[in-house]
Amino acid sequence: MTTVDHGKQDNVLDFGGFPGRWEITRSTADTGGDLLEMQWEIETIPEDGPFVHTHPHAQERYEVVSGVLEVYVDGEWMDVSAGEEHTVPPGTPHTFRNKTPVEVINIHEPALQHEEFFRRFHRLVTERGVSLPPEGFKDVVLLAMLTTEHEEDVYAVSPPHWVFKALTVPGRALGYRLPD
Repeated sequence: MTTVDHGKQDNVLDFGGFPGRWEITRSTADTGGDLLEMQWEIETIPEDGPFVHTHPHAQERYEVVSGVLEVYVDGEWMDVSAGEEHTVPPGTPHTFRNKTPVEVINIHEPALQHEEFFRRFHRLVTERGVSLPPEGFKDVVLLAMLTTEHEEDVYAVSPPHWVFKALTVPGRALGYRLPD
């Protein structure tokens, strides 16, 4: 895979494993909030991918640079190969996975608070030790708390959003805190 170097190390979100290395190539600030663009380099994603979710007010586009990304949209998996792209309309349940290395340009449009969500997600993994996929109660609760705080950007479908909201209650009671 190729590596993009824009000289902005703070724009590199390297998870040290799953879900790989993400680089913010056009930030929310760069585009005046029009979009957030990231380049993902992902070795593999487990069988079901991240939880099925929607972006209530933004579309998400996957432009595959190399490899094959499997995209789950409205109950069906489809392959998006190098040179192809797929756009997920706002409010559409989706997720993704890959069985071999893949490089993808990922775009959320409009940007909304997606960049903040991904930066906080990265800090949960790299600074707080949250495992991916999540292992243990605390990891699950912290990810549920983050998703719930960003429900205008990322809304859980499976498991249902109400489960994420319910998990925030013991999280707060136990004193769990999210990174700023």
